[in-house]
Amino acid sequence: MHHHNLSPLLVLLLISISWKICCAKQEDFAHCMSIHSSSRYLEAFKHLHTPSSPSYSILLQSFQQNPRWLNSSSSKPAFVVTPYTESDIQAAVVCSKKHDLQIRVKSGGHDYEGLSFLCPFPFIIIDLTNLRSISIDLEDETAWVQSGATLGELYYTIAKNNKLLGFPAGICPTVGVGGHFSGGGFGTMVRKHGLAADNIMDAYLIDVNGRILDRETMGEDLFWAIRGGGGASFGIVIAWKIKLVRVPPVVTVFTVHKNLNQEGIQLVNIWQNVSSKLPQDLFIRLVFQNSNRPDNGDQETVEVLFNALFLGSVKELMPIMDKSFPELGVDSKDCNEMSWIESTLYIHGFKSGDPLEVLLDRSYQDKSYFKAKSDFVQEPIFLDTVWQVVRERISEEAIGILVLDPFGGRMDEISESELPFPHRKGNLYNIQYLVKWSVDGEVESERHLSWIRWLHDYMEPYVSRSPRSAYLNYRDLDIGTNDPESVNYSQGEIWGRKYFKGNLEMLAQVKSRIDPGNFFRSEQSIIPPAQMRFQI
Repeated sequence: MHHHNLSPLLVLLLISISWKICCAKQEDFAHCMSIHSSSRYLEAFKHLHTPSSPSYSILLQSFQQNPRWLNSSSSKPAFVVTPYTESDIQAAVVCSKKHDLQIRVKSGGHDYEGLSFLCPFPFIIIDLTNLRSISIDLEDETAWVQSGATLGELYYTIAKNNKLLGFPAGICPTVGVGGHFSGGGFGTMVRKHGLAADNIMDAYLIDVNGRILDRETMGEDLFWAIRGGGGASFGIVIAWKIKLVRVPPVVTVFTVHKNLNQEGIQLVNIWQNVSSKLPQDLFIRLVFQNSNRPDNGDQETVEVLFNALFLGSVKELMPIMDKSFPELGVDSKDCNEMSWIESTLYIHGFKSGDPLEVLLDRSYQDKSYFKAKSDFVQEPIFLDTVWQVVRERISEEAIGILVLDPFGGRMDEISESELPFPHRKGNLYNIQYLVKWSVDGEVESERHLSWIRWLHDYMEPYVSRSPRSAYLNYRDLDIGTNDPESVNYSQGEIWGRKYFKGNLEMLAQVKSRIDPGNFFRSEQSIIPPAQMRFQI
């Protein structure tokens, strides 16, 4: 007779064995950490959060700006490490290799596809929150900033030290410096000063062997790769030296709302013609969205916002608008003068009168499920039908947004191969497609995902081609699946070409030199050349 019922004693025995194995693993790892780190054994434990420690799930939740991944079927990390020193990270790298664990690194938690905290294999998360010091050298107009700092913390600290200095990086203040800089990083000063990555002078990186390298010891090829090629493929960048830029004492902002009707589409067409040719001090982006503004009554309309930052006064701005874009009808009373740091609050959409300290709030207020995609546009899209279709689609989705960021200016002066980020001259603007929703569930998610995929597919004839480019920091795991270009390429080459174009080959060579065993890897990390099916 077969007894399928295990005796209670045996069950207890099995539980205690599995508990012993799991705890033995944790102790081994903690012990390994204490040997290789300058932290003592007990301290090493303090930085090590296991699934049984109360801090573990709090940390996991705090990572995720996109709750889509909270209940993801992907495995949870074996440990979360919250290092206080470089040597804690060095130890985590050495011990992860020793214990066959992969590593995910999180600076701000905005990774669009959750790659900084998801992994199909046993892994640990290194959370850089405690490494966020910022030191500013006013004489040199430079700063060292650790990867765990957010853009908001960086902007705030610069402005507190000197009102006439700023830094050209992204618009959302809760984004972490580490991922943002290493993927390129652009915002409202992109036309004047280029990318965040264009303004990086040095960096500290921990490599696969746990060594700390700076620009000199890592070599120019690796220093090139981490400024736009995504740091996570090559090691762990722990700090960046940046060149601050000068900003005028007064800048000017405006936001003009237009319905996306015939007149609105006309203005979009004019914008496409002029936005990348305007003086470098003027940045006007478009935001297409559903508006239920009170002055529209109940009718749902799709509107386009002309949202601008000008590095100068209203008096200097008006003649430029009258000459280059009179059709928009911007009047000096539509404009607000403020300091550069106040403009970072304005452009992000904080309420006027909010204190600058809101920039220091690391928790993203507007957590919702979301999915994003991107495109680069090289020829104006003058077909009104395209914008009519965009309008119809946006009207079907409560929070379906398109953001168009103009390039030109400084971006035209930097060659495609200067950094891994290749989307330079000849790109008029970037499109970010974004959809957000608040109800969990597969059916619900699928509906929103198919909305954004449909719109992205629809735009294909009108955007860059061979390859149809995309921006690494708007990471998109759809790329490379069902792709018409996939016949000749392996997966890693398809998205690699879209993000990096002709720079992929160089990135692959750097990868094979610095991490030949491909220890630092994810669903979209740079693959060594040997794994490429088709030589670029």
